Amino acid sequence: MEPVTIGIIGICIVFTLLALGMPIAFSLMLAGFSGIALLSGFDAALPVSARTVYDEAATYPYMVIPLFIVMGSFAGASGMTKDIYGCLDKWLRLLPGGLAVASIAACAAFAAVSGSAVATTATLGNIALPEMKRFGYSDKLSTGAVAAGGTLGFLIPPSLGFVVYGMLTEQSIGKLLVAGMIPGIILAIAFCAVVIIWVKLNPETAPAQPEAITWKERFVSLRGVLEPLALFFLVMFGIYGGLFTPTEAGAVGATLLFLSVVIKRKLTWKKLITALQEALRTSVMVLFLVAGASIFTYFLALSTIPMQAANWVTSLDVAPSVILLAIILVYLFLGCFLDAISMMVLTMPVVFPVMTALHYDPVWFGVVAVLMMQAGLITPPLGLNIFTIAGVAKNVKVEVIFRGVIPFLLAVFVVVGLLIAFPVLATYLPSKMGG
Repeated sequence: MEPVTIGIIGICIVFTLLALGMPIAFSLMLAGFSGIALLSGFDAALPVSARTVYDEAATYPYMVIPLFIVMGSFAGASGMTKDIYGCLDKWLRLLPGGLAVASIAACAAFAAVSGSAVATTATLGNIALPEMKRFGYSDKLSTGAVAAGGTLGFLIPPSLGFVVYGMLTEQSIGKLLVAGMIPGIILAIAFCAVVIIWVKLNPETAPAQPEAITWKERFVSLRGVLEPLALFFLVMFGIYGGLFTPTEAGAVGATLLFLSVVIKRKLTWKKLITALQEALRTSVMVLFLVAGASIFTYFLALSTIPMQAANWVTSLDVAPSVILLAIILVYLFLGCFLDAISMMVLTMPVVFPVMTALHYDPVWFGVVAVLMMQAGLITPPLGLNIFTIAGVAKNVKVEVIFRGVIPFLLAVFVVVGLLIAFPVLATYLPSKMGG
């Protein structure tokens, strides 16, 4: 049997196993192991698979994942989220839909000290949704704003999405994290613009707030954002200037936040154990996903499918932008059924060689890919952030939340279009990095 035929059968087996309910990591491992055994023999498949799992766990950049997750857990435990939201509420309250705008801005600020979109969504949802309910905001606007704002945790560094992309494609994680800064800020502004336009068109969805805020209260509230801002600039400018590797930056951030919660006397044994359990759970999940993808990638390399796919795509008489658009549409479709990390590990073995063959910048494509994975977090019917918000806003139907995120989903595509039209938005900062 031809290697390409075996490779196609292996891909079909993965999707069959997924349809039967097997976790994606084990589906990739099983198909990859079986394919290597068929192409190179069982004696080659066993050590390759075992070595791959060990290598992924032992690689230095992998340590950044638990450190970023612990950072987010300690940030939540320190009460930082309430301070951020309170400050932004006071400054943005006068805008149309001010509480929803403040919620999105707070999501962006919390994302700067957390690597998890789900953690950002859940944390801000518990704080912002009751407040918007109190002032008569519509459920569709309030839940949609927080669900969409929470996805910024997947894009704004420190971002788990960029870490996984870097591990899968062997790109610089530091450059990827820095590349996400400008697009992350643009997307946060786009989300805020969606709220303002929404409320301008339908004022009844967000009644004006009668409580006046003095300038003194506004300036006093700034103390609440000094700590997260200082931490973000220390971590990101440390990476940008070459002072830290991403792993060292994660260690610095986690240590400083640990000291913060200890000094504030807000750290309990329960919170510490919860933070470590969350870091362990997420890290092991990512480890098996990346290891499964690596085993499957090794099998696909033996089958020559990525190389032949790249050669076939480059031989097509179409513009590279058409291929890029097709891949973006595929991601949009997959986002309806798979979570963000699973989409990445499933597609990168084939998509990344195609993108590099078309001479797209791998760091730039990483930002576009993470943006599309981010869209998957709020894409019906299985958007993970939607169900996170549904768990927080227990009296709101899931269909209402899905309708609420649609305008924000359109904003994601607008930002993707900007990145395609102006790649420098993602490539400028990485090109100027030190170290």
